[in-house]
Amino acid sequence: MFVPCGSSAPPDFEGFTLLLPAVSVGNVGQLAVDLVIFTLDMPKVGYFYTDCLVPMVGNNPYATAEENSTELSINAEVYSLPSKKLVVLQIRSPFVKNKYRSFCQTLLSWVKSSRCAKVILLSSSHAYQCDDQQLHGTPLRYLLSPAIQKTAGELMQRLNWKEMEKVAAYPGVNDTDMVLRIPGGGITTLLFSESCSNGIQMAVLLKFCSEGDNIPDALALVNYLNEWLQLVKSEQNSAAPATPSQWKIPHSWRLLFGSGLPPALF
Repeated sequence: MFVPCGSSAPPDFEGFTLLLPAVSVGNVGQLAVDLVIFTLDMPKVGYFYTDCLVPMVGNNPYATAEENSTELSINAEVYSLPSKKLVVLQIRSPFVKNKYRSFCQTLLSWVKSSRCAKVILLSSSHAYQCDDQQLHGTPLRYLLSPAIQKTAGELMQRLNWKEMEKVAAYPGVNDTDMVLRIPGGGITTLLFSESCSNGIQMAVLLKFCSEGDNIPDALALVNYLNEWLQLVKSEQNSAAPATPSQWKIPHSWRLLFGSGLPPALF
């Protein structure tokens, strides 16, 4: 459940867009959410209390000065920017085994009670498991629940986006039964199907990628999101989309691959 910071009254999220990542291959969704929070300088308004995530605590990943570097962060925190009607849930740890469905139900219950307008899930999928049709064109895909199809479907067409393809349930045996598969996508398929069943307006934006240095994948995914939401605009042309250099990289990313090699080794 959502717990607001301090003793203040819970913020009003009615009509807001909820943005969150799936804990998926390359942590691409989480990195993309980092870029949104840090670039827009979104203040933390609370956290999401749940026993479905592995407990963790760490330093403030968005510290900009010594004064706020000692603030602590936990596994699921909520940030808000009322001027853009945007609320972000950042997830920083993996799920406890067999707790996926419980988390999805708790999350969607909060979405309903807070009356968010729509939910956008940023995810990723294993590039090496793409089928033939998914190898063509862009590695970016989207999914829309029936509830959001009317309001966002035409826009996706105008943006010339590609919808995530369904694949054969039994390749080589029965190619007529088609199913949605997102290998490496974590809770993506489950959360999307639960949203469809509950009439939640949900969009999934994802990228095919591989494990490694996934910063370029995160930049590609957040630019994909920005084509739709227009969170950041080009400095030269306010109508043009943002370029990678306009997204602010959190200082904590310097330690994505650990500290440097000790000079004593050489």
